[in-house]
Amino acid sequence: MQKFTGAIVILLCVFGGYLWAGGTLMAIWQPAEILIITGAALGSIIIGNPPHVIREMRIQFRQIMKPRKNEQEYYMQLMGLMQLLLETIRNGGFKSLDSHIEDSQNSEIFERYPLVKDDSHLVAFITDNLRLMAMGQMSPHELEALLEQEIMAIEDDLLLPSRSLHRTAEALPGFGILAAVMGIIITMQFIDGSIAQIGYKVAAALVGTFLGIFGCYCVLDPASNAMSQRVKRDMTAFECVRATLVAYVAKKPTLLAIDAGRKHIQLDVKPSFNDMEKWLSEQEA
Repeated sequence: MQKFTGAIVILLCVFGGYLWAGGTLMAIWQPAEILIITGAALGSIIIGNPPHVIREMRIQFRQIMKPRKNEQEYYMQLMGLMQLLLETIRNGGFKSLDSHIEDSQNSEIFERYPLVKDDSHLVAFITDNLRLMAMGQMSPHELEALLEQEIMAIEDDLLLPSRSLHRTAEALPGFGILAAVMGIIITMQFIDGSIAQIGYKVAAALVGTFLGIFGCYCVLDPASNAMSQRVKRDMTAFECVRATLVAYVAKKPTLLAIDAGRKHIQLDVKPSFNDMEKWLSEQEA
C-alpha cells in the first residue's frame, strides 16, 4: 500500500504540475521515444546479467509491489521451528532429523510453520547447516565464522538484482538523451517545414530526455532501493538462525539459544522475551 501511495504522489505532483502549467498529456505520449528508452534499458539488463539474476530481479520486483508478510508471525514461527528442531536433536540426536533435513518440503516439523517453509533460501540455510553440524563436532567460534561467511555470500547474491537495476537507472537519463538526439536528427529532416511542425518534432525529442530522467529518479532508482532494503531486512532471519545455532553449539539451554536469535530481530517486530517464552510454551503444549 505504501508503494502505491508513493507512486500516486509522484504521478499527481509531476503530471499535475505539468497540466497546471498549461501542458497537454498528448504531447508526452510519444510511443517511439518510449520504445527506444524501454528497449535500451531492457536490452542492457539482458546483456549485463546472467539468467538467474534476471529471474531473481523479477521475483524481487514483484515482492516489493506486494504487501509484506506478517513479520511478527513469521519470526514467531521461525523461533518455534528452531526450538522444535533443537529439542528433537537433544532428545534423539541428529539422526532423528535426517528425514526432515533431506526432505524439508514434506517434513512434519516444517509443515507446522508454513511462513518459514515457504522461504526457500532460509530453509536451505537451516537444513544445510544442521547437516554440517551433524557431520562432526565444531566449536562455537568455528561455526560462527562459517555461518557469517555464508550469510555474507547469500546477501551479496541477493543484492545483485538491486545493484544491476540501480546501474540501469543511472543509465536511463543517457538513454533519454539517446532518444532525444535521434528525435533531433528526425527534426533536421524537416528543417524546411513549418515552424509548428519543427516545434512539434523538437517537443517530441525533448520528451525522450524527460522520460529518461523520470524513469531514473521516479521509477527504477526507488525500486532498486526498495529491493535492496527488503533483502537487508530479510537477512535478519539468517542472523537469527546463526545466533541460535551458535548458542546451541555453545551448550546453552534451548530457550536461551532461541533468545540469542531473538535479539537480532528488528525492533519494530521483535517480541519481548516474555511473549516469546509464552508463545513457545504454547507450541510445546
